Formats: sequence, structure tokens, C-alpha cells
Amino acid sequence: MAVALSLLVEGGEKALTTAGLARAAGCSKESLYKWFGDRNGLLEAVVTFQASKVRAIDERATPATAEAFKDALVAFAEDLLTVLLSETSLALNRLSIGAVRRDEAGLGDVLLQQGKKRIEARATHLLAHGKHQRFISFDQANDAYTSLYGLIIGDLHIRALLGDQPGLSDAARQAQATRAVDDFLLLHTHERF
Repeated sequence: MAVALSLLVEGGEKALTTAGLARAAGCSKESLYKWFGDRNGLLEAVVTFQASKVRAIDERATPATAEAFKDALVAFAEDLLTVLLSETSLALNRLSIGAVRRDEAGLGDVLLQQGKKRIEARATHLLAHGKHQRFISFDQANDAYTSLYGLIIGDLHIRALLGDQPGLSDAARQAQATRAVDDFLLLHTHERF
């Protein structure tokens, strides 16, 4: 997956061929077809791999305190910023935007299904847990997630896609994540953390 992502970032979607990937990864084309089926299967695996870098909550381990819940939200926010502003994600998003323009929505659909929607499902699970524990309140989980996402990302992703790389250091990313979660909690709780 790392080699496939590297090929995408360096050369775009056209650089990700089975022959090129097999050569760069030191495996056979037959192995790639066995593992991924076809090119769309490979793209789906690449996007799923990238999206898996955004942690939310392990469904078996749920934060038992309001502070632990806040920490889980901040970790999610930091991961989301790290992944969305990475060169890999920016390259995947630029490619999908270009494909839609050519009426080839395949990669865009893969990004939506295997990336955005999976991340949203994990975060919504965390938010539902927070509501169940009465750490936060909201009417619709999707609205709460949209609010959280907007507070975390703002216009950083769009600016990065347009070449205005915000260049968040680790400290700036942590500060942005914490500020976004604090604002979210102000909107969805009566108590301040």
C-alpha cells in the first residue's frame, strides 16, 4: 500500500499501473490481481488504507469519563488533520476531482465510500457513545458529526488542495484539534471541560 500511495503522489493515477506497482513493490502482476482483483480493487484498497490512519474509537473500548471522551475526540481530530492534509490524501483528492471533471467518478466514489464515509461512521459511533454516556447532547448524529468536522477542518483542506499548504506543525495541529473539540463541546454540552 505504501508503494502504491507513493506512485500516486509522485505520478498521479496514470502512474499506478499493475506493471509499475509490481516492479516498484517487488512482486508479480499475478499477485496483485490475486490480492486486489482489478485496478478498482487496488484503488479501493489504497483509499481504505489511507482512511484507516484516522483513529476514532475501538468499538470494544469506550471512554468511561468525560475527560477520556474529550481525549478521544482530540485524537480523532489530530488524526483527521494529519491524514487530510497529507500529500497522499491531497493527491488522491486532486485525482478524484480531475476524474469527475472527465465524468469518470470511479475514484471519487471510492474516496467517498472507503474514505469519507468510513471515517464518518467511526466518528459517529464515538459521538453516539458520548451521547449515551451523557457527555454531549444532540438531535441528529450526522449533524453533530458535520459540526465537529467543520470545526476541525474549516477551510484548511480546500486551501491545501489549491496549493496554499497550511503547513501545520505538530504543535499547531494539536492546538487546532483541541480548539475544535473545545468549541464542539461548548455547542453540545452544558458544562465546560
